[in-house]
Amino acid sequence: MPENDKCLSCEVYKIHEENIKLLQDEELPEDIILKLAETFKVLGDPTRIKIINALSNVELCVCDISEHLEMSSSAVSHQLRVLRNLNLVKYRKEGRTVYYSLDDDHILQLFSQCLEHVLEKEDIDKS
Repeated sequence: MPENDKCLSCEVYKIHEENIKLLQDEELPEDIILKLAETFKVLGDPTRIKIINALSNVELCVCDISEHLEMSSSAVSHQLRVLRNLNLVKYRKEGRTVYYSLDDDHILQLFSQCLEHVLEKEDIDKS
């Protein structure tokens, strides 16, 4: 078995009390943990990643996203509703058209950093 496929563990069992204390002091409240888990779950969908990628470049209406992803407007609207419910995207109306964009810069940063991480690992794996 290759070295990186093994689950490495300590050879000697020793509790580092200072680390445990630090972790207890910095522990997140359960409601925040659940919200984070839900956010990552929602971001785990490939279609939603495609939508976020598209919106990271330009504000788009449902019709534009549907055309770009070759999906029905109702399917795209459903995905946008899920993203909107977690404040990942926002919308504005202009006449009879609804435009979507990323909710704030944090979402763009999160997406960009995850993308950078994946691409960085891809480069390492190809080496």
